Amino acid sequence: MTAMIERNIAGINTPAAETVRERTIRERATRYLLAGLRLALGWIFLWAFLDKLFGLGFATEAKNAWLNGGSPTKGFLTFGAAGPFQGFYHGIAGAAWADWLFMIGLAAIGTALILGTGVRLAAAAGGLLLVLMWTAVLPPANNPFMDDHLVYAGVLALLAVTNAGDTWGLGRTWARLPIVRRFGWLR
Repeated sequence: MTAMIERNIAGINTPAAETVRERTIRERATRYLLAGLRLALGWIFLWAFLDKLFGLGFATEAKNAWLNGGSPTKGFLTFGAAGPFQGFYHGIAGAAWADWLFMIGLAAIGTALILGTGVRLAAAAGGLLLVLMWTAVLPPANNPFMDDHLVYAGVLALLAVTNAGDTWGLGRTWARLPIVRRFGWLR
C-alpha cells in the first residue's frame, strides 16, 4: 500500500498521479495568468498617471500636462462626459480636489498592482474609479451598457479574491506585515 501511495505522489504513470500533475500545471498556469493580468492592469493605471503628469503625448499633450498647469480631469469631464450624470461630471471638471484624488488614485492603484501589495485595496479603489468612469459616458458608444471599464473592474475583483499579488509580486511578504495580518482587507 505504501509503495502505491509513493508512486502516486511521485507521479509514476498512474491515472491519479496524472490528474494531480495536470491540476498542478493548471493551477500554476492560472497563477501566472493572474499575475500577468495584475501587472498589465497596474501598468494601465500607472501609465495613465505618468501620461497625465508629464504630458507624454499619448492621451495628454505636453502643454496639458499636470506639471505644466493642466488639469487631468477638465478635458474629459468637460467634453467627454455624457448621459444622465453629465451635469455632475461637468460640475467637478478641473476642480483641484478632483485632480488630486484622480492622480493619487491612478498612481497608488497602479503601483500597488505592479508591486503585488495591497491588491485587495487597490482592486476596490480601482473598481470604484472604473465604475465612476463608466458612469461618465452612459450609455457606452458601442454597447447598451457593457464596456471595458466594467470588464477591468471585474478582473480587478478576480485579482483581489485570488491573492494575485503572491505570484511575481510582493504579496506574500506584504501579507506577513503585522498591520496586514490584523486588517486582512489591506492584503
